[in-house]
Amino acid sequence: MAPDGQQHSERLHKVMARAGVASRRACEALIAAGRVTVNGAIADVGDRAAASDRIEVDGAVVTWDPLLVHYLVNKPPGVLSAASDDRGRRCVTDLVPPTERVYPVGRLDADSEGLIIVTNDGELTHRLTHPSWGVDKEYLAHVDGVPSRGALAQLRSGIELDDGMTAPATVSMPQPSMLRIAISEGRNRQIRRMCEEVGHRVLRLVRTRIGPLADPNLAPGEHRALSTDEVRKLHRAASSRGN
Repeated sequence: MAPDGQQHSERLHKVMARAGVASRRACEALIAAGRVTVNGAIADVGDRAAASDRIEVDGAVVTWDPLLVHYLVNKPPGVLSAASDDRGRRCVTDLVPPTERVYPVGRLDADSEGLIIVTNDGELTHRLTHPSWGVDKEYLAHVDGVPSRGALAQLRSGIELDDGMTAPATVSMPQPSMLRIAISEGRNRQIRRMCEEVGHRVLRLVRTRIGPLADPNLAPGEHRALSTDEVRKLHRAASSRGN
C-alpha cells in the first residue's frame, strides 16, 4: 500500500468515499472490519492510497481512476460489437461519446441486439469476458415454433455443439415461442446454436441483463454512463464467481 510520503496519496477512507463506496465514516468502519484491501493486503484505519493502488472492498475493485469510462449501450441489430470496422460499417463504439478510446466487453453478433458494456477498463473487461469468472448474461429469444418440455430440459442440462457441451443454462418460457435464457459462457452465436440444436430457429435475440445490470428503459441505440455503484457491483459479481 502507498506509504505516507507517496505523491498524490491521501487517507484511504477519503479515497473510498470519493469513489462512491459510502460515507467517510462508513468507509472507516469497512476498513476497521477488515473488509478492505490495498494491493492485496488488508488495510488499517489511517492507511493512505494513491491512484496506482488497487483497492478492493469484499473482493470488488474500487474504481476511482478519472480516466476510466463505463457505458451501457442498447445495441440495435445491424451494429457490430467492435471498436472499428475496415469496411466502414457502424460499430457499437459509434454510439458513445468519442472522448476516450473504448472497446466493447464481449460480443453480440450483428443480428442480435440488447445490452453491451463499452469501456476502457481493462480489468473489468477481463473479469466479464474470461470463462473462469462466469458472469451470467440473460437473453430473450423469439423462436420459430413452440419448444416442448423436452427441448427446455435439454437446454437446461446442456447441449452438445460442434465446439463441445454447453454448461447448464437457466431457461423459462414466459410465453409461447419466447425463451428467457441465462448463460455464463460466451461462445460465438451460442444461444442461436443451442436453440437450433433442439429444433427452433431464433428469429430475434435480445440481451436483457449482464450480471446484476439491467435497464429496460434504455432505448435501442441509446447509451448511458454506469454509476460507480454499478461498476462496483459488476466487479463484485465477477469476484464472487471467479476461481
